[in-house]
Amino acid sequence: MTRTGRVLQALAPLGGGALVALSLPPFGPWPLAFGGVALLAWGLRDRSTGSRAAAGLLAGVGQFAVGLAWADKFTFLGYAALVVLESAIFAVACMLAPRGRARVPALAALLTLAEWARERWPFGGVPPGGIALGQVSSPLVGTARIGGTVLLVGVTYLSGVAVGDLAVNWLRRKQTHRRAHDHGLIGGCLSLAVVVTLGIWGAFAPDGGPPVRTLRVAVVQGGGRRGLSDLQVRPSVVYAAALQETMKVRPPVQLVLWPEDVVALSQPLRGSPEAAQLSQIARSLHATLVAGVTEPVGITQFRNEVAAYSPSGALVAVFEKVHRVPFGEYVPWRSFFSHLANLQAVPRDAVPGHGSGMIETPAGPVAVLVSYEVFFPDRGRSGVRAGGQLILVPTNTSSYSSEQAPAQEVAASRLQAIEEGRDLLQAAPTGYSAVLDNHGGVLQQTRLSVPAVLQAAVALRDGATLYTRTGDMPTVLLALCAVLAGWAVALVGRRRERRERQAG
Repeated sequence: MTRTGRVLQALAPLGGGALVALSLPPFGPWPLAFGGVALLAWGLRDRSTGSRAAAGLLAGVGQFAVGLAWADKFTFLGYAALVVLESAIFAVACMLAPRGRARVPALAALLTLAEWARERWPFGGVPPGGIALGQVSSPLVGTARIGGTVLLVGVTYLSGVAVGDLAVNWLRRKQTHRRAHDHGLIGGCLSLAVVVTLGIWGAFAPDGGPPVRTLRVAVVQGGGRRGLSDLQVRPSVVYAAALQETMKVRPPVQLVLWPEDVVALSQPLRGSPEAAQLSQIARSLHATLVAGVTEPVGITQFRNEVAAYSPSGALVAVFEKVHRVPFGEYVPWRSFFSHLANLQAVPRDAVPGHGSGMIETPAGPVAVLVSYEVFFPDRGRSGVRAGGQLILVPTNTSSYSSEQAPAQEVAASRLQAIEEGRDLLQAAPTGYSAVLDNHGGVLQQTRLSVPAVLQAAVALRDGATLYTRTGDMPTVLLALCAVLAGWAVALVGRRRERRERQAG
């Protein structure tokens, strides 16, 4: 390979990561991800262990510097830390990639495990910016019904790595004018056959079943200015906007969804004037009202909750958000970061909640995912397994000044709907709010900053997808087996090469 070729190969992972980031909302289109993964696979080929780690780090920087760009609106230091830590996960995965005949499935499996690890570390997991979000419109998205996001990630990586490997083999054959004796060629073709088979299976896999009954719903978006904190957008303005738009709800309606933390209190909810107003709204519409509430816990903490009021005006359920936004709703290692950055935008830490997320309401049992939780497949699965027949996503993406985070959140909601086989409602103060069916189809969606009320009839379902029944573990174990098999094949190959050299 020429010097120019070596430089291009060294930089290919960075470009590959950038292509993956550009396949995500709001950019697109989804096929860019396959080209990005193919570039990474080429950049790793015939490289030393240290060079593979560097390539993985570059790929991560290319992907997450763009895919997590929303995070710098809170604190640049936190954003930089996230990009480095997320990229380090990919560096480890690429460092462990074996050579030899089984390199295609092994590399795809390692990258899949890296994405799975991102859902859990650091800071409890940071799934936004992941490759799956760009595949929600791809023909392979049905695999999420079988094995969730982790399987969708797996088939995406397997496709990209196989395409990259086949392209390199074809170019080498063309340059040498002879047939390349590379079993990776067979492995690439077999990998694509597996992807196609899983894609077809996913298209016909159980999707939550027929409707148990239909529900008349309204999703309220107050609209107005989008800003980073209470310093930019006063909570009283957000609350007043939600009240104003709720007056436009047309009865009859059985469920009304408000966004996350629209009701920002300086006292406990019970006994507050806002609680009386919420109760009155539920009574006047004769509907279940589900609204996002924040209330203080001492001086340094607060609760981020979802409260449900019955048509009679009674408070019937409260769910507290489990997954908090790092550097947005709480600051990890606050005493350390306080010396390095201005934390005025995050003055208090949210108290982490507990529970499945399923709440019983007069409108029916619903699975609640509060904003950031929609990026975590286990949260939707938890609420649906507990009995949720509809998914509700009250969110507050007004905290982000660009459309990147709202667009990624809609993609995450679409994946949740597909994974769990449930219709889904998303409500945001300034957008995007949406109504989705159980195939992830967007039935209605608002525009950013515009006051709006979405009214629709949605289905309650009680069937289970394969993913709801089995979760991530089957795919994770399969990926681990692929990695172990790749290492074993590579070890056998190296021993055979040594024996051949000794014999020669």
